[in-house]
Amino acid sequence: MVPIVTNFAPRQWVPAAFGLIPSWAKDTKIVRSTYNARSETVGEKPSFRDAWKRGQLCIIPAEVLFEPCYETGKAVRWAIRRADGKPMGIAGLWERKLGETGQPTWSMTMLTINADNDPVFMRFHKPEDEKRSVVILPDDAWGDWLRAKSENTARALLRGFDVEGFVTEAAPR
Repeated sequence: MVPIVTNFAPRQWVPAAFGLIPSWAKDTKIVRSTYNARSETVGEKPSFRDAWKRGQLCIIPAEVLFEPCYETGKAVRWAIRRADGKPMGIAGLWERKLGETGQPTWSMTMLTINADNDPVFMRFHKPEDEKRSVVILPDDAWGDWLRAKSENTARALLRGFDVEGFVTEAAPR
């Protein structure tokens, strides 16, 4: 479970399952394949399209991101964090289902973009894998993201982040 800030009125913090659980899913096993949503196809993929079309946007706060770096030939865990110690706001989508008890169950996914030319994220994952980055929203865009009412407005915010002010370093376990 992770905390998210939703644009569900009123705006609120809620605990959410990591990985989006679409309304049609029979069980929670689907989260293994819905941690991330590709921004290029989010409106087309069955797992994400309803949440995207309904504008169910959220922000996932994170102190640090961990990614595998293969520059040495082996996977080495690296950390990405803000130099000022403040949390990052990752662009995401949320879904909400009522459980058997009538209590809502929330879930989320992180939106990703191509990172082939990103100075930070191009270094991560296996050499033959496509390079992807989560969307780290600038601080002054958090409200814009949660208020985005059109697909065009939301898509305009799905871009790489300014690496200035971030620290990237090896962080083996």
